[in-house]
Amino acid sequence: MANSNRVVVITGGGSGIGLAIAQAFADNGDKVAILGRTKEKLDIASESHENLYGFSCDIQQEESVKETIQAIHDQLGKISVLVNNAGLQRIHSVEEFPLEDWEQVIGTILTGTFLMTKYTLPDMQEAEWGRVITISSGHGRRPDKYKSAYVAAKYGQIGFTDTVAMENAQKGITANSILPGATDTELIQNQLGELAKKDGTSKQEALETHILGAQWMKELIQPEEIGALAVFLASDGAAKITGESIGITGGE
Repeated sequence: MANSNRVVVITGGGSGIGLAIAQAFADNGDKVAILGRTKEKLDIASESHENLYGFSCDIQQEESVKETIQAIHDQLGKISVLVNNAGLQRIHSVEEFPLEDWEQVIGTILTGTFLMTKYTLPDMQEAEWGRVITISSGHGRRPDKYKSAYVAAKYGQIGFTDTVAMENAQKGITANSILPGATDTELIQNQLGELAKKDGTSKQEALETHILGAQWMKELIQPEEIGALAVFLASDGAAKITGESIGITGGE
C-alpha cells in the first residue's frame, strides 16, 4: 500500500500533540479525520490544512464511536491508520482521588483506546494492511506522584496495544506505542500550577522536579517530533515494527 492518500483517524486531534500528528499526516498526503468533543475547536483545527476533517465524538461511548466511524466511511472511506491520542490529566494523591475524576481519566484514555481500536480494526483486516499507533506516555513506564489514574491508564494502553499487535501480527497490521516525555503543550503548562501547589513550591521548581528532573536533555519535547515518529510508524518502512513501545523522551 502507498504511504499516502490513506484515511487516518486521530483522537484528541483538535490541539496539542494530536493536532501536530494530524498535520504531519496531512502533509504526507493522507486524509485525516480528527476527533474530539468540541466542534468549535475541531473547526478551527481543520482549517489549518486542506487534508484535515473534523468529527465530533465521545470516544468513551460505544454508540458515538460507531456513528463516527460510519460518518468517516461515508465522507472519506475505509480507515488505514488509527492514532489513539486523546487524553486528560487529573492531579490528586491516591487517598484524595475522586472516583469521578478517576473514571474520567480511565474512560478517556483506556476505554477510548479500546473502543476506537475495536471499531477500526475491521477495515484494516479487510484490507490486510493497517497501523494502530497509541500515544501512551513516559508515564507508561515511569510513575509520578499525584497522577495515579493517568499512570495506570498509560501503562494499560501499552499492554492493550501489545495484545492488538500479537492478535494481528499475521494480518498485515502493526500496533505500537509512542511514549512521549514532557511535551510543550497546554496540558503541561496547566499542570505546573497544580503540582507547585501540591508541593508548596514555585512553578519553576515543579518543572524541574516533576517534568524535567529525570530527563537528560533538560528540554521539552516538541509536538512536531512526535508527529514525525507517528508518520514513520505508519510507513511501509516500519512494517516489521510491532508490539514496541518507543520512547521520545529526551533521555530518562
